[in-house]
Amino acid sequence: MRKFLAFLIVWAASTLSAQTTDLQTLATGHDARGWEGVGRLDIDGKGFCTGALIAPDLVLTAAHCMYDRMGGDAVDPARIAFLAGLRDGRAEATRRVRAAVVHPSYGNTGAATADQVRFDVALLQLDHPIRTGRVRPFEVSSALRRGSEISVVSYAKDRESAPSLQEVCNVIGEQQGVLIMDCDVDFGASGSPVFRDEAGVPRLVSVISAMADIDGEPMALGMNLAAPIATLRLALEQGRGFFATPPATARIIRQGERADTGARFVRP
Repeated sequence: MRKFLAFLIVWAASTLSAQTTDLQTLATGHDARGWEGVGRLDIDGKGFCTGALIAPDLVLTAAHCMYDRMGGDAVDPARIAFLAGLRDGRAEATRRVRAAVVHPSYGNTGAATADQVRFDVALLQLDHPIRTGRVRPFEVSSALRRGSEISVVSYAKDRESAPSLQEVCNVIGEQQGVLIMDCDVDFGASGSPVFRDEAGVPRLVSVISAMADIDGEPMALGMNLAAPIATLRLALEQGRGFFATPPATARIIRQGERADTGARFVRP
């Protein structure tokens, strides 16, 4: 998988001795404190991804989560729900999605290329903002480089009822804008937020796009958010919101709209 990354992953793994921690289930309110802004995205009753709140009404996730994994059509945003801080059937807040902005450079072609990963981001607008003291949006940062310690909060296969935290994993390399991380992810973890601790505050630095397995070594792939998030925010500003006429450089998926591109469902 992802052959264009193979050499770098092997080289990086052999030159960087990194420590990681095991996944920790955030099973109680005490465990989950501060992470309530991460939630499960239930998609049309057919699957789920993970997303993170970056504003009271905006959720960041992977672009490929917005496409049906079998037929390839765009998913109607109205059939997506964001369950913030979901634990054992109870969410801190539940909102439907009104619309979604997919990064304009995300081609959704199914090709295993760097372009597919580094632009695999989307912003979802909720039908109502989440304004509670317990659920706080995360700030986005670009302070990331090889050797950075990071953490990931995710929902995934066989652990979809509560979020899991991997407190320490590492950026072991970067190629063509794709971050290579030794984080523990699985199916359903698409869109999971990657955080870097900045003066004791977790700031969002990437989103999980895919998995790779190189010579038996599991890797997670994501992107540096600095450029993609700026493009998505600009698309919103220029379009005066999701339901205005989209700018020429942006692609908006609105309720009931179907995509005319090919499809893929990037793993995880």
